[in-house]
Amino acid sequence: MFNTVILIGRTVGEIKLHTLESGFKVGFMTLAVTRPFKNMQTGEPDTDFITVVLWAGIAEAASAYCHKGSTVAVKGRVAIRKKDVNGLSIDSIDIIGERISFINLKTQQTEKEFFENANQM
Repeated sequence: MFNTVILIGRTVGEIKLHTLESGFKVGFMTLAVTRPFKNMQTGEPDTDFITVVLWAGIAEAASAYCHKGSTVAVKGRVAIRKKDVNGLSIDSIDIIGERISFINLKTQQTEKEFFENANQM
């Protein structure tokens, strides 16, 4: 059996980092992933918004370095959780990120601020 997912996309917003009662860190990020083909009605490619769950050090690193609009690659696996909603059993699909590669990071500094800070070193 083989359960591997590779996604490349842009982060939709800031990563939401939480600390659980056990002390473990968990982060949630949403990736905008453009489909490789065009929609027949609009002529434009559709975009999927996929939630990725990150744990421990990966969650902390992503939270520290990724900002809205950063391009990242995530390697992970599919996990299915069962939820009970009003007596109905609903399957929820999660992507558990196991590795993340930072392709193009958006910073909160402007280019001018970056070079000013670099010159002060």
